[in-house]
Parts: sequence; C-alpha cells; structure tokens
Amino acid sequence: MNLESIVAGTRSGAGLFAMDDRALLEVRGEDRVRWLDGMISGDVQALEDAESGAGCYATLLTNRGAIVADLHVGRLGEVYVLESRRDQIPKIQETLERFIIADDVTLFDRSGDFEVLGLEGPRAVEVLESAIGARVDLLPESWAEFQVEGLPIRVGAFGFSGEEAVQIHVGAGDRRAVEQALEAAGRERGLIQGDAAALDVMRIEAGIPLLGAELDETVLPPEARLERAIATSKGCYVGQEIVARLRARGQVNHLLVGLRIEGETPPDVDTPLLCSGRGTGEVTSSGLSPTFGPIALGFVRREHSEVGTRVEFEGGTARVTALPFLSIDGIESSSSSADAENLDPVETN
Repeated sequence: MNLESIVAGTRSGAGLFAMDDRALLEVRGEDRVRWLDGMISGDVQALEDAESGAGCYATLLTNRGAIVADLHVGRLGEVYVLESRRDQIPKIQETLERFIIADDVTLFDRSGDFEVLGLEGPRAVEVLESAIGARVDLLPESWAEFQVEGLPIRVGAFGFSGEEAVQIHVGAGDRRAVEQALEAAGRERGLIQGDAAALDVMRIEAGIPLLGAELDETVLPPEARLERAIATSKGCYVGQEIVARLRARGQVNHLLVGLRIEGETPPDVDTPLLCSGRGTGEVTSSGLSPTFGPIALGFVRREHSEVGTRVEFEGGTARVTALPFLSIDGIESSSSSADAENLDPVETN
C-alpha cells in the first residue's frame, strides 16, 4: 500500500503501526511521587491524587530549561511509566538517576520487555474495543491495562498523527498474537497496515514535534509550542525557574512553524532557512504530503513566524503556515496558499 493510501485510510478509519522506536521507563519506590514531581514539568502529585491510569504530557529539562526529552507519563497503581523514544531511554534514565540522592526511587528500563503497536485514526478505539471485548473510555494521555486473547497489554491514549490514537504495549513475544487480534477486529472497520514513513508525514501535517528532530537540548519548551507540557500550578522542578521567567517575559527568540514548500521537493533536514537574505532558522522535519505536497517543520526567528512569511533555502522557497496543516478532525485547514495566509497562528504564551 502506498503512502497516499495509508494516510487517507488512517485519517478516515484506522491504521495499525509498528512503533519500534518507542519504549517505557518505569519509576518505582516509596518516594516516587515527590521525587518525580521535582524532576519533570508535569503535575505528578495531581496524577497521584487521581485514579490509577491518570496521565499527562510532560518534559524533562536541563537546569537551563532546555528539553532533554518529552514524556507521556502515566500512573498504573504504584508504578509510574515514562514513555518516550526508545533510543533516548538510556539518556533519560541516566539524567534522572543523577538526581536520586537518598530517595527511595528505582528506575527500570523496560525497552526489552515490551513491544509497541500504535492504532491511529477516528476508528482506532473502536478497533481496540472489539479486540479486547470491552469498552475503552480513556481521557487523552491516560493509561489502562487490558487483555487481548488472554495476553496483558498496557494502553496509552496518545498518538502521532493528529487523530484519535492509542499506543499498545505488549509483552515481548506477544506482539504477533495481539497484532492478529487487532487485524481481525479491524477487518470490517477499515483498518489498514501503516508504516513509519506514512506516520511521519501525518506527524508533520499535525505539527507534532519529535524528540531528536524538533526537540533537543538547544530548544526551550515555548519555542516548540509545548505549553501543554508545562504545569503552571505545581512546585519547583528542574528547569522551572527558566520556564517561569520565559512565561513572565511572554516571548522567545525562535518558534516552531509549518512550512509550505513552493516547489516539488521538500528540503532536507537541517537545511538553513533565510528571510530577506538573513539567516533565520533551519528545517527540522520534512516530507511529501498527499494533501499539501512538500511540507516541513522548522524553527524561525519570532519576527519571521507570522503566517504567510516567505523564507528561502538553497534551491527553493517556502511560506510559513499555521499548525497543524491538517485540523484535528481531518478537515483541510490550509488547502491553498491564500487560505494559509488567512489562518491564525498557534498561540504562545
């Protein structure tokens, strides 16, 4: 199945994706709540006060407020799970363990214990419900445990396409059985088999920043428009002082933007961007969208982030557009250059 068919099928029904690049780190111990609350930007105490399964999106920051990792955090009983990119789990663990002094906290890398499948699309939850034979009522970012064909699974309610989605963590060796159950459940619900290339295009269309692409230790959360990852009503955590100062100041020097390429070929990642002949930023992700043609994500200086601004790169030009390229319900939000110029940009605080 080609990329266009996968994108269209996922956005109209559901797509099943092998998420081999995602993994979990577990946090256990008597001091896990207090300690983790002081480490990340999400409100861990609020998760502890809620029912098991509560979750949030958060960041792990340096003491200068830059992004070490973004995390999908969940509480499952007395265990906290931190979901992120598989190849970054060792770094995340190493960073966090430096702050364990006399705390009763233990971190477990579960990369080798779970395999991950992603269900993305408006019928994703419906497919999962059919496979497990039970209702799935998850708030965004929340977690739950179920069984498929008698096999235990962990489910997180988040995704990377901009559509409704769940991430399914299955025990090592159980993946094929769970995958077959999902395929059977989805046979009459439009489920298609997706791939990494198609999911990345949908991620770019949705304007979702990715660790290792848009997010790293040179980027501050407001620059990547990650205000939703920052709890404003909790106590101190690593990097909090810088984040609070940025919020009070109300602006940053660079911002993540969408780029509609005026041509047939998207620029390579790390391609420098210029505005009126002056350097303004760089491309961080790019792809060929079936809906919008060549598109990209990138950072530009704040003064060049207004929708409709023309930027140049070696061999081509692009226009800054609002994010997401595609609205959350799958309706086209920038079907022409003229439309793009009339869209409101993503708000930043």
